[in-house]
Amino acid sequence: MRNINNKVSFISVLRKRSLIILFLILGLAAFLRFYHLTSNPPSLNWDEISHGYNAYSILKTGADEWGVSWPSIFRAYGDYKLPVYIYLTSLSIGTFGLNDFAVRFPSALAGVLAVLFTYLLFKKLFKRESTSLLAAFFLSISPWHIFLSRPAFEANLASFLVIAGVYFFLKGLEKGWFLSLSAIFLGLSVYTYNSARIFTPLISIFLFLLYRQQIIAWIKKQKKQATLLLFLILVFIIPLIYSLASTSGLARFKWVGIIDQGMINRINMARGSSHLTKPLPRLIHNKGTYFVISYFKNYFSNFSPSYLFVKGGSNYQYNIPGQGVIYPIQAPLILIGLYWLLKNWRRKESKLVLCWWLLAIIPSAATQENPHVLRTILVLPMPQILSALGFLHCWDVLKKREVARWVFVIIYSLILFFLLFKFLTGYFGSYREKYSWSWQYGYKKVVLFVKENQNDYQQIFINKRYGEAHEFLLFYLQWAPDKYRQDPNLKRYLKTDWYWVDNFDKFVFINDWEIKTKVECQSGNKCLLITSPGNYPEGWDKIETIDFLDKKPAFEILKK
Repeated sequence: MRNINNKVSFISVLRKRSLIILFLILGLAAFLRFYHLTSNPPSLNWDEISHGYNAYSILKTGADEWGVSWPSIFRAYGDYKLPVYIYLTSLSIGTFGLNDFAVRFPSALAGVLAVLFTYLLFKKLFKRESTSLLAAFFLSISPWHIFLSRPAFEANLASFLVIAGVYFFLKGLEKGWFLSLSAIFLGLSVYTYNSARIFTPLISIFLFLLYRQQIIAWIKKQKKQATLLLFLILVFIIPLIYSLASTSGLARFKWVGIIDQGMINRINMARGSSHLTKPLPRLIHNKGTYFVISYFKNYFSNFSPSYLFVKGGSNYQYNIPGQGVIYPIQAPLILIGLYWLLKNWRRKESKLVLCWWLLAIIPSAATQENPHVLRTILVLPMPQILSALGFLHCWDVLKKREVARWVFVIIYSLILFFLLFKFLTGYFGSYREKYSWSWQYGYKKVVLFVKENQNDYQQIFINKRYGEAHEFLLFYLQWAPDKYRQDPNLKRYLKTDWYWVDNFDKFVFINDWEIKTKVECQSGNKCLLITSPGNYPEGWDKIETIDFLDKKPAFEILKK
């Protein structure tokens, strides 16, 4: 009896210790995602601003900025944004007000919750408490995940929803009602980010095939719960099919797909310059062959060691240029973890982890700019799970060499924390200053200047150079959505698949190259001009300069 009590006491101590460690990991994850959230990235970009104002419009009027009531897809600038992030942001704005923190809060929170569910997912798959904590820790300090958890990225929210959805699916194999919860989380993911509209159905089909015997047995026993599950699946799937067949649903892919007008022009040029006899030029140089070649090139580029561990992607908003999205020290562990999966291929969890990574690349490979850090975020947390598996394998191999074990742990930890320190100092230091321009830094200062001085001017001209200036005014001036939609001076129109705004209220928005010819201050008016450096007509007096964080001028403000 005493031995049983001692064993129970020991297990209780281990559980308490695990909970404390998990709490510390989640605290670290929260700190890395919420610390200086509104100032790094240095400012909201136009997509974040659009999320915020449309969420504000929903909160205040039940309609988006275009006056569409409770839309299932938001027109925005003509890029047609999916709804889940915006609706969540309306709740955030209702709690915190219309500000930068409210817009980024859902993403940062989703980042923390993703760490928690990575722990739960690993534990459910591999039944190892300590390694589950390690997988969660690896995700909590991941450059890839930290970078995309802090801005208002729908992709990051979708990543959390998928991780949680798969966990609840596995949990549902034991307690069936969790399957309905899984359907809700996975279903919401397809209305959150475009890559999930492809990946989520693929991973769902894979999960069904992998665990079909257990699912079929459950359906036979729990017909009522199975009916509810089928109903939930149809609720999410039917609108998705309709959306994918609609013009608005395909709008984003039209912008980023492999086959664009540039590709078509290159195909036609290749046909015209070919010396092959007809019909070979048409058979060789066509959309189908170019798509297949480009697709497979894109797909395998996402596994490039240079991309993953050394250079990262090319977009300044998704990673620090010249730094990988995974710490280089994790590469050996990922390879060892991969070896362990292949060695234990018969296990269902091995198939799931490997195929998850392979399937998550499929949507991104059909788009431009590969490898792409944001569009492949659904890969996470597989690199971290593989790293944890690799660490576990090394630990087990060294079980008879206690000294070597701890030497390995200490050396690995020192290198890992050095790389973490390097990433954090770069991210919160030089990156913020050097790349503030890529986040449209300066608009907030412009709007604050306008807010303080707008009553002194009858016309305010703003350069369009940095994009969508009107949305920044609407957001930071907290412009009433009804007032904006009903404004008699509002002039917006569709051109080149994009919705442009030229006027509202006293504000006039002018293209950069037209500033010197189209800015006309009406006689008797006091006018304000906000423009790019050195770009203004004669006769205007400069009163203010707004710089990027690297001290280079972003805007010049003049009056007349």
